[in-house]
Parts: sequence; C-alpha cells; structure tokens
Amino acid sequence: MNFEPYVLRFLDHIRLSRTGSDDTEDAYRRDAERFITYLDECGIRSFEDVSREVMSDYITKLRSGEIGGRALSNASYSRNLSSLRSFYRYLNRYEGIENNPVRAFRGVSDRRKLPEFLTFDQMETMLNSFDLSDAVQVRDRCILETMYACGLRVSECAGLKISDINLKDRYLTVLGKESKERLVPFYKRCGQLIDYYLNEARPEFIKQDHDILFVNQHGHPISSRSIQLICERSGEKAGLSVHVHPHMIRHSFATHMLDNGADLRIVQELLGHENLSTTQIYTHVTADRLKKVVDQAHPYAKKAK
Repeated sequence: MNFEPYVLRFLDHIRLSRTGSDDTEDAYRRDAERFITYLDECGIRSFEDVSREVMSDYITKLRSGEIGGRALSNASYSRNLSSLRSFYRYLNRYEGIENNPVRAFRGVSDRRKLPEFLTFDQMETMLNSFDLSDAVQVRDRCILETMYACGLRVSECAGLKISDINLKDRYLTVLGKESKERLVPFYKRCGQLIDYYLNEARPEFIKQDHDILFVNQHGHPISSRSIQLICERSGEKAGLSVHVHPHMIRHSFATHMLDNGADLRIVQELLGHENLSTTQIYTHVTADRLKKVVDQAHPYAKKAK
C-alpha cells in the first residue's frame, strides 16, 4: 500500500473542514508523514496491519526521542497523539479502514502550565532597543509592537494585510483560527509606527507590490518562522534573561491588560478565544503575582516566615 495518498487526502479534508490554522495543518502533516515513514521502515503495508503493539512501540520511541531526535514534553506528546487520533478518525470514516490502534492510548494528564510572559519593563526595554534609522530594525520593531498592541498569534501577524489596517480609527481586522474575523484596536504609538514602517521602511524591500504588511528583505511575505527568529534575536539584543517567542508576547498582552483592569470577557474577545476558560488561565498568572507581592510586602506575611 502507498500510504502517501491517504495523508494527502487527510490534509485536504483538514483544509476543507477549516479545523485549524496553517500552523496546525503543518503539524498534522509532519506527524502523519513521520508515522507512515515508521510503518514503511517496519515493513507494514496496510493500516489494517497496525497492531496496538506496533503503535505502542512507535509512541514509546517518539516520546523518548529515538524517533524525531528529541524527547517530547507531556504537552508535545499529547499533541502528537491527538494528530494520530484525527488521522485514524479520518481513515475510519472516509477510507474504509476498520482498525484503530490509537484508541487504546491516552494523553498525559498534566496541570496546565501557566503562560510565560514579559514584565512591562522587559517589554519596554526590548521595544526601545531598535535603531529606527535602519529599515530592517523598523520592520522588526513594528512586528513586535503590533503583536504586543493587539495580542496576535504569530500566524495572524505574518498574514496581516495592509487592507486589514484602519490607521485613522486605529484597529486591525484579524483573520484568526478557523477563518474567524475579529476587530482589535491598537494604541496611538503603534499606529504611528505602522504608518512610519509603511512609508519609510517597507518600500525599501518591495520589488513587486502586494497587500501583505510585513515582508522579508526580498519583499516577499514574511514567514512565521522568521518572526520567531526576530523575537529570539530581539530579546537577546535587549539583554533579557528569558527566551522570547511570539506567544510570550501574546501572553504579555493578555496579562498586562488584566493587570490594568481589563474585563476578562473583553480580553477573550481581543485574543479570539472561543471559550472563556482558555482566557481564564491569565487570571491565575495575575493572582500568583499578587500573592507574591503580598508575601513579600505585608508585615504579617513576613512574620509568618
């Protein structure tokens, strides 16, 4: 059996069902292709021949890093297992495959990890570390400022179009997960920076005009991976002691908004969360920070130590 057409049809199904972002689709592709490569190496020629023992061996090797080259965290393990479940659900429902060896496996139950975020001082230090006489640094600063001002996912930032931006009224139209649109306002300084980038920096890169806001040095739409690298380099250049990644900036937006009195449901809407429970994780961050302040500052808390 040639497994590849099944993977391609599965990915087409995911795309047409609009069940995730481009990043989610890439993860499904990587996970499914890694799995069928393993089946080929084991000499297995049919999905019907994949036993629980074969699946257990694959998952064990994947989790330990023997497959993939790196041991998986509980979260990564659960995500890989979720991809396999989705793949087999598709095979069962649409390809006539009756076997489902993934059914016997469960993800690891783990206490939800609190999101990492930058303090306001750290964020300000990083944003102020750019030389705005240099076009590349103007672009990089504009990317970080826009993500922080609007709480964007990295894929949302990479996909922003010039036509999505209303500089006069200061808001973005963001295309989020499952192609859901939302309006996100931004503060005045962010608007001024976007305007400066559009008029002074972006034209230096553009060879053939198009509507994507952020571009690389060749004038092509910037990738999510490039934005990740910009975040890492910017944090290092600013002398921050943490590894900065795009989602950390999104976490910082949410945490700082709640710290300064924003309503939880408003933050939910701004982030594009479907469920309030997803947004509520940030209230735990804020509560933990307040508790630390009380423990450090209240005289009775000090006496109890």
